[in-house]
Amino acid sequence: MKLTYNKSRVSEEEIVTIGEQLSSYAEHLKEVLQHGYEDEESSINLPSDKELMESVGAAVRDKNTTSLKYILVIGIGGSNLGTKAIYDALYGHFDILEPSRMPKMIFLDTTNPAFLAHLESFFDKEITNEEEVVINVISKGGSTTETVVNAELALGMLRKKYAGIMNRLVVTTDFGSLLWKIAEEKDITRLSIPEKVGGRYSVLSAVGLFPLAKAGVNVTSLLSGALEMRERCLSLDIGKNPAMASAAALFINYRRGKTINDNFIFHPELESLGKWYRQLLGESIGKEHNREGEVVHIGITPTISIGSTDLHSVGQLYLGGPEDKLTTFISAEYDKRGSVVTPEVFAGVLSGVAGKKPADVAEAILKGVKIAYEKKGLPFMEALLPDITPASLGAFMQFKMMEMMYLGQLFNVNPFDQPNVELYKIETKNILNS
Repeated sequence: MKLTYNKSRVSEEEIVTIGEQLSSYAEHLKEVLQHGYEDEESSINLPSDKELMESVGAAVRDKNTTSLKYILVIGIGGSNLGTKAIYDALYGHFDILEPSRMPKMIFLDTTNPAFLAHLESFFDKEITNEEEVVINVISKGGSTTETVVNAELALGMLRKKYAGIMNRLVVTTDFGSLLWKIAEEKDITRLSIPEKVGGRYSVLSAVGLFPLAKAGVNVTSLLSGALEMRERCLSLDIGKNPAMASAAALFINYRRGKTINDNFIFHPELESLGKWYRQLLGESIGKEHNREGEVVHIGITPTISIGSTDLHSVGQLYLGGPEDKLTTFISAEYDKRGSVVTPEVFAGVLSGVAGKKPADVAEAILKGVKIAYEKKGLPFMEALLPDITPASLGAFMQFKMMEMMYLGQLFNVNPFDQPNVELYKIETKNILNS
């Protein structure tokens, strides 16, 4: 992956200054590599955890069947978004065009009554025996309302027909959580999440690795890409450290009034990757208090745009509206396959496209957008992936998770907690118990 930040309206002198401020923290991150899962930043140890891969591999083999059709992932937020980001990038976006490709993932993340009703009907029509499905219930703390409710409902639907459905269940949670203890009592397959690894940093743990491996994703390659990126993001040279450089550009632009980071993604299959990052940035940096407990109400608002679709919905706003955004263009090398355009039916309507492939048109649109932004003086960065593969996705996600750690240092906030999220959870449980 290549990060370009020279159009972010930040000088090299400013970038270097930020790099000097963050060098001691980069040294700290190197020390974290020696501490296992003792530190807040210990998610950076996931890509090299061999015991993790062994436990995931054992669970994958335990649930192995030749007739597997569906992996039902029951989780929300960090227990769901990372897995969905990778699955959608590789397979999910194209599922409707590849109906015979199996297994497929189904994500059950909210208690939407209409979806649950359709899910029950789907189970009745499409599941003919229990070996066609694996259910993965994921909750870090083990008591997430939406997850527990959905797990009970989904298992209730399937237990009507299949007495052995519990043998197709895997619970992923913190070791020793109430969910873990109940699963242990019922002899349900369990995978643990390291205590210090928060949900939004957990995609490279069993949270993501088990369901992705069951879906046929090469998780070894995913981790290899993350491991390679981890080494880059530990460099003390900010010019060689994309996480540090991106954090610097975001922070400096924030201080200049660019309080929105729009992630303009020019591959629709990466939309869920944008949603994963939306949680990562919003939940990690959006804080009421700083590390000293002072009220600061600070944060960058993450938004997602999809090219070229959203050029026709919010492009006018971005190019002509308030200059309160730093844009990150996210793209990959385009697939060069496909037929060439041969104007026949609509000949004469549009010039310049004859003989062009879809990739040529897509590249022209992206280049045109960047030129328009530059001419308007709008700051932007660009993250270019070499391809959309497990290795590239693992690298990108590791880059962004470490970017968040550096941003936490610059903003002087804890990027690993989310105290205000608990407010709605408390009120919801009060209502349900009343």
